[in-house]
Amino acid sequence: MPGAPSAPDAVVVSRLVALRGAMARIGTTLDEATTCGELTREAVRQVGGVAAVLRGDAAAGAQYTAVRGDPAMLPDARWALAMAREQAELRECRLASTVPGAARPALYVALATGGDSYGTLVCTRGTAPFTSLDAEVCIQLAERAASHIRQAREHEQLSSVVSKLQSALRMEPGRPHPNLDVAIRYLPVGLSAMVGGDWCETVRLHFGRTLLVVGDVMGHGLEAAVDMTAYRSTLRYTASADLPPHRVLRQLDGIASSEPDRRPATCLIARVDPARRQVALASAGHLPPAVIDTQGRVSMLSIPVGPPLGTGLGGYQSHTRPLDPSQTLVLFTDGLIERRDEDIDQSLHRLTELTFASASSPEQVLDRLLAGLGADRAEDDVAVLAARVQARSDDAGETQAPHRRLPEP
Repeated sequence: MPGAPSAPDAVVVSRLVALRGAMARIGTTLDEATTCGELTREAVRQVGGVAAVLRGDAAAGAQYTAVRGDPAMLPDARWALAMAREQAELRECRLASTVPGAARPALYVALATGGDSYGTLVCTRGTAPFTSLDAEVCIQLAERAASHIRQAREHEQLSSVVSKLQSALRMEPGRPHPNLDVAIRYLPVGLSAMVGGDWCETVRLHFGRTLLVVGDVMGHGLEAAVDMTAYRSTLRYTASADLPPHRVLRQLDGIASSEPDRRPATCLIARVDPARRQVALASAGHLPPAVIDTQGRVSMLSIPVGPPLGTGLGGYQSHTRPLDPSQTLVLFTDGLIERRDEDIDQSLHRLTELTFASASSPEQVLDRLLAGLGADRAEDDVAVLAARVQARSDDAGETQAPHRRLPEP
């Protein structure tokens, strides 16, 4: 059997065990400043004294960050930068130098990996010189930190690209006619998301009418957002023909089902006609709309529901009902009401239990809806639209004789 390790070997084993634990405590997040702080903390634990990360260059100047210990013990930043540069030119990461004007040793270790440099780890302490084992320990810690810093920066760059792409995908709804007051809110689930598969749209039609649309693409993230944009673009093109809601859904379904990679989506369309004070509704697998009356009471509208878009099954129907200027029409996606372990009927019941102040504007209605249903804790994206007909004296001229029967396209 092997004999007991010698005293020097026991020291090395002990340092290696401590080093393994130290490395596990570096890079716990994707935040670069946090990683630098973890590096200097562990460096002090391993070799004592003071540790800091040196950043900068000769032109911009040098400065210390993530200082752990007494900063007065650190060498002058410009001198330390020159030493670090000389060390890099010599390709020597283990160089130990005395702090100028003081009998203190200093250790400079490049914070680098894969050819990329993120600064220098600077360590200093009393009068005991750093050993080769101290230098090796700090090199391992610095390489670990540099690897995580590179990962953090790559993640930041990717997040920036994703953010720009999401912004490009997020189309603003169109402008409704001035005879319709509309408010829209969109709340993507999660802190990092900007857009998902939920969407709202408004499209101006002839004779003062406006098409209101809410849709929900299956899934989350950029893939759902890309398909959401495709549905919205198709809708805007199709709506320009001024078709009734069920025929708009039929067109959307036909186009989506011809593209095998397009995700299915639910959709609810409401064509509001202020002149006739009515709304025509059609649904493709979507939750029903709600109406808030003049007393602030909420009721759900019962309308025919066809299959989701993208199935190619068709079978959509339009349902027309009165819409008085005293009423507010609300269209929403399921993220507004659905909660885990709750039946959909219970979810809808919670909505109908809400009450609203009389004469609440659409914006106030949405404020009350989101607060009353706890939308800030939603488990899915939330898109919600509230609309109310505005009584306008010039409606007659814009809608061309409001009591005249208009042809259905």
